[in-house]
Amino acid sequence: MSEAKTNPEVLIGEGAALLTLDGGVAHLQLNRPESANGLDIPTLEALYAALMVCHGERRVRVVLLTGKGANFCAGGDVHTFASKGSDLREYIRQATLHLQVAITAMVHLDAPVIAAVQGFAAGGGGMGLVCASDIVIAGQSSKYLAGATRVAMAPDAGLSVTLPRLVGARKAAEMLLMNPTMGADEALSLGLINKIVADDQLQEEAMKYARKMAEGAPMALAATKRLLWTGIGLGIDAAMPEEARTVANLCRTSDVTEGLAAVIERRAPLFKGE
Repeated sequence: MSEAKTNPEVLIGEGAALLTLDGGVAHLQLNRPESANGLDIPTLEALYAALMVCHGERRVRVVLLTGKGANFCAGGDVHTFASKGSDLREYIRQATLHLQVAITAMVHLDAPVIAAVQGFAAGGGGMGLVCASDIVIAGQSSKYLAGATRVAMAPDAGLSVTLPRLVGARKAAEMLLMNPTMGADEALSLGLINKIVADDQLQEEAMKYARKMAEGAPMALAATKRLLWTGIGLGIDAAMPEEARTVANLCRTSDVTEGLAAVIERRAPLFKGE
């Protein structure tokens, strides 16, 4: 028998960021395809609002982040920036603040974030969202470009920290200072992304991956994600006590009992997030 199809529950059905819930997977989609999902202030506000819904919804176990149309996200909306004239400095200040808030909400979300990237992931917005995600699945033709210094700006969205951690300090310096356009194969070899799939299979494969992750123990996934992010910049001596406290706290949950029993009984676990 084939698996019964579910109808995703619409949590946010209009605007610059759409949000549906399918089982434990929240699908958050940037919705400005006509602008390559470029990030202006209304889009950043919509993105943050969708992320906060995910923070408040206990049923969300994994977030799948995508962009509607041909591109994942082209970064900041350069056409909007250029239209501001003498008001550009104040607009950028506000946009950067909104971007920081959205990235912080992603990083501190309990649910792991899986980005599915097609077309371009560019600028502080596009590359920033890629680097702030926990897992990245990419279409074969996807491309990656930092781009900030190309328009005489500097990286934001935490890229000065996240990108060197992912690809190494020297390569990050080259990407941020010289703005090469990188293909999926190089991005995979550097550790910027996790997996490449055929372009026409990207959404299906990313959702399949997200559903598989959503079967995991949600509190353990959240704790592991937190350890990974808070571990940035820590030495091993500082990280290990926090790991120990986290493991001890998880051992009070029924999910741990279920996980151990499943291994012993050689069956799939059924985690409840308790």
